[in-house]
Amino acid sequence: MDMREAQNQQEWDSFLAHQQCSPFLQSWTMGEVYRSIGQNPLRLRVQNGEAITGICQAVVVSARRGKHLSVPYGPICSDVSALELLLRGLEDHAKEQQCAFIRLSPFWPQERMIPRSKPAPLHLLAEHLWYLPLTEPDAWQQEQGERTPRGEEEMFMQLRKTTRNLVRRAGKDGVTIEASQHPLEDLPFFLTLHDETRKRHGFAPYSDSFFRAQVEHFAPRNECTLYLARYNGEVIAASIHMHMAGETSYHHGASTHRHSKVPASYLLQWTAICDALKRGDHIYNFWGIAPEGATKHPFRGVTTFKTGFGGSLLTLTHCMDVPLSPLYYGTRAFEYVRKWRRGF
Repeated sequence: MDMREAQNQQEWDSFLAHQQCSPFLQSWTMGEVYRSIGQNPLRLRVQNGEAITGICQAVVVSARRGKHLSVPYGPICSDVSALELLLRGLEDHAKEQQCAFIRLSPFWPQERMIPRSKPAPLHLLAEHLWYLPLTEPDAWQQEQGERTPRGEEEMFMQLRKTTRNLVRRAGKDGVTIEASQHPLEDLPFFLTLHDETRKRHGFAPYSDSFFRAQVEHFAPRNECTLYLARYNGEVIAASIHMHMAGETSYHHGASTHRHSKVPASYLLQWTAICDALKRGDHIYNFWGIAPEGATKHPFRGVTTFKTGFGGSLLTLTHCMDVPLSPLYYGTRAFEYVRKWRRGF
């Protein structure tokens, strides 16, 4: 078994696409997005003979709370023995970059141990995912077997009654949904709405350069769609959806408060679901919701909206840290205080 830095995008993405869960954050293209914003990706792969058995993409994060190596929704392994080799490679690179720790947020539906790790005080990415199975059986729950696409009418009847009514009402109110044919040119519509949404809800945003890089790299591969919802000629809601390896992810959304009573976002989501069905995708991932019983979680406000479309909950393994330096424990204490202040 051999571990080294990956050089072949086709082999990398082919391995990712053949896994039960294929998070686009571990795709080769996502690494190029990071590179465009000044974070050169580390791509490690483990090979056993002719077959790749594990991959892992990571980036160095120079945060004020502590420099670390971040692994978003990775590693991805088809063989558990590949995990130890990947972890050694991550540790070597992190030490070379003078990182205090490695933070891994694996896309693992079942709890699994990561050697030399401990639970992180804060999560890196969503760990409670709400998703729609677009086939039977559910691709995220049953790995093998032939899948039958679900029908649009069947999917629509699984929406909560209130959600169905709001989807219909948006159409009657004259809302139209457009999948942009020129996403880079139309991106300013989204950026303006996103800045308004950020100010309204007070969350820490991605940078405009990140959004631009994501669209710039994924859209030419037909792996990204920018949706625009118009009302009386004005764009009042927008979203960026990622779709690759049979999985569509609702990654970014934004809207204006001026027309908050017009249910444009409901029709936008339903349109994106229908498009995913037409592509033959097997999963529609709404991304994060608040865990049950949480009162101050940042996703609490969108949970009712997302769950109204029907679907299932996928709970992932909690974010894990691998300490590499005594400096890590200062970061850990700081983050526990931040967690206590936030209340989640």
